[in-house]
Formats: sequence, C-alpha cells, structure tokens
Amino acid sequence: MECTVAWGGGLGLGTGMGFVARTGSGHVVAMDGAPDAQRPEHGGANLAPRPMELVLAGTGGCTAYDVVLILRRGRHDVRGCQVQLKAERAETDPKVFTRIHMHFVVQGRGIPEAAVARAIELSHEKYCSASIMLGKTAEITTSFEVVEG
Repeated sequence: MECTVAWGGGLGLGTGMGFVARTGSGHVVAMDGAPDAQRPEHGGANLAPRPMELVLAGTGGCTAYDVVLILRRGRHDVRGCQVQLKAERAETDPKVFTRIHMHFVVQGRGIPEAAVARAIELSHEKYCSASIMLGKTAEITTSFEVVEG
C-alpha cells in the first residue's frame, strides 16, 4: 500500500495547512486544519476534513465493510449499514484516540440480531485492521440496531 501526501497539493488549499493525499489506488483526498486565530501560521482554512477525522472515517469504513461482507456471506438480506462514530482524544500530545464508540444501524429483511452482533464482533476481533490498531490506545465500544425493511 502506498500514499503520497503533499502540502498544498495544487487544489486551491493555499499555503496554510492544507494537504492532499494521493493514494496508491489512484484517488485524491484533501485534508486541512482548523483555523487558529492565535497563531494563523499554524492553522488551516477549514477547507477539508482534519487528518484525524479521516482516521476515524477510515475506521468506520473498514468495520462497516466487514459487517456487510460477513452478513452477506451468511446469506442475510442486508440492505444498508451505517456506523456512527464518536471519539475522544487525549488532552496532551500526542492526542491519540482514547475512547471510540461505534453505533451500527443495519437495515435488511429478517436479519437476526445475533448475526449482527457476531459480524461486529468478528470485525473488531479479527478483520478490521483499523479498529484493531486503534484498540491499542483507545477503548472501543459498540452498539447496534437492526431496522427491518
């Protein structure tokens, strides 16, 4: 896996704290920092997600991917999957994630709650590289609901 991250990146992010990541799969993702009124040279222009927001989003994508795949392999009629993530970070540098809660909303027809619980468990214990990695610094908790339809 490869990725190149460039400051500014030619996407109109200026000379603030905007960066552009070009992934090995050929995609581009912009990142920026929050404006800092006290130290403008350290702040961003708020034109794109923060890098740590992308870490959280990537983790959500990784685990949601697993859950859908596991449910499909179990021949469950899954029609939708959403994961809402809420994270807390350390107060001091490095401001790692210390707590992450993931709430899954799985939509489908006749999906047993036990199957969803098992899919989430398998993702977090065996398959989701991102959440397993973040679990080294953060307490990760999960909850879920199944919506019929």
